[in-house]
Amino acid sequence: MTSGTGIDALDAKLIGLLEAEPRIGVLECARRLGVARGTVQARLDKLWTRGVVRDFGPRVDPAALGYPVTAFVTLELRQAVGHRPMAQRLALIPEVLEAHTVTGAGDMLCRIVARTNAELQGVIDRVLASEGVLRATTVIALAEQIPHRTLPLVNEAAGLD
Repeated sequence: MTSGTGIDALDAKLIGLLEAEPRIGVLECARRLGVARGTVQARLDKLWTRGVVRDFGPRVDPAALGYPVTAFVTLELRQAVGHRPMAQRLALIPEVLEAHTVTGAGDMLCRIVARTNAELQGVIDRVLASEGVLRATTVIALAEQIPHRTLPLVNEAAGLD
């Protein structure tokens, strides 16, 4: 039975299996879940089409690539510039991993990585040089306590404990 979110226990188990073992094949998923290969493929296709599953790529740890410094930068923008053009400019800076339009004191919140604090300053300077940025407020992350995760949310949406 599907919940109001449109996913059920089988969808949640399939997502959990792929989360735990991203290189697992469809046939092996079917075997472990006790369903037909076609069922797994149909479920994956449905989850992909609906945007529930957005990618099957590897999760890369920036620190393992030599970027151990993580900062969250709130940008205040000149309103005439707009969020979309600013996001396009920010996307050109490789160290900007995410950018979200937000409410509150700022207009955008960015997650930025760098090799050192000095390099972080350089990245922030490049962000500030973007037309339309009025101010940046930076918070440096000291340690990751809970890594990015979605599986607990998937299980909640599917009504699993």
